[in-house]
Amino acid sequence: VQLVESGGGLVQAGGSLRLSCAASGSTVRINSMGWYRQAPGKQRESVASITSGGGHTNYADSVKGRFTISRDNAKNTMYLQMNSLKPEDTAVYYCNARAIATMTSYWGQGTKVTVSS
Repeated sequence: VQLVESGGGLVQAGGSLRLSCAASGSTVRINSMGWYRQAPGKQRESVASITSGGGHTNYADSVKGRFTISRDNAKNTMYLQMNSLKPEDTAVYYCNARAIATMTSYWGQGTKVTVSS
């Protein structure tokens, strides 16, 4: 499974960005997917996750009400709509996919999000 993120960039505080994660390869193996982020000097943290059918989502408290995770299985793509962005949202955002059958976790290369104050 290969994951490619896109959509990062520079935005002013209060603005919006939409990240995409395109999956290819043996995507049939993928169960849950999620977004993580890592700010400079900090550990990678979970931002949001979504189940295979998209019926269940989870969010970090810091992004609840501002970010929305979704997936289009027909396009093998996951999204993260980020609204009301804050400078503390600045980080490299990574796409993650998990295959339960093989107990494998896949990662994308990351896309950088910078929020200016």
